[in-house]
Amino acid sequence: AESSPCRGVLLAASLIGVRLELEWVDLRSEDDKRQKLGGRNPAGQVPTLDDNGYYLSESRAIIMYLANEYMGSDDSLYPRDAKKRGLVDRMLFFDMGTLFKSFADYYLPFMFTGVIPTQRKLDDVKKAFAVFDRMLAGSDYAAGDAITIADAALAATVSTIEVVEVLKIENYPNVWAWYGRCKEELPNYARANPAVEFEKFAVALITERKKRAQSRGQ
Repeated sequence: AESSPCRGVLLAASLIGVRLELEWVDLRSEDDKRQKLGGRNPAGQVPTLDDNGYYLSESRAIIMYLANEYMGSDDSLYPRDAKKRGLVDRMLFFDMGTLFKSFADYYLPFMFTGVIPTQRKLDDVKKAFAVFDRMLAGSDYAAGDAITIADAALAATVSTIEVVEVLKIENYPNVWAWYGRCKEELPNYARANPAVEFEKFAVALITERKKRAQSRGQ
């Protein structure tokens, strides 16, 4: 559950009130991925949901499914009204296609392969945060004045960017204030969103890669 997408699902599940049983997958092991994900997710990626034989991948799709299936009569977390739901969906897809993507394009190649990120990639992250800051103007939460599943997904992304110190979130006042509310109001925030574990995972990967490179150079 180190990755931002996994933690987004955990935060959303906690918000909805769904208890998930976790199965850990070593993404560095092709055998482990094949054994645990092969028949469930052809892409071999996490998170992957198994709901009594119903398999679903893609974290935002999982979050939407959990809300649709388990939120009950109170639909405030994912409104059934088309216009209100559209605002939540917009923020889920903004997270996936802009905010998280800009971070992933910037940081993950360096983490996994050692490719030094360019200034342009960093600028893309900053632009995404600037857009998010404008989106939050006048609103307490991502999709309006009530907390929704979109806040869970976005909080996982922002916390990841915070722990690896890509940029200073406090430079974006609306994001900073929203982030503080999320940490206080998302249930079981610290347990469901241990972003520091991603930092540890990233450092371990980078250290391991450097050691391999040094051994090859000897």
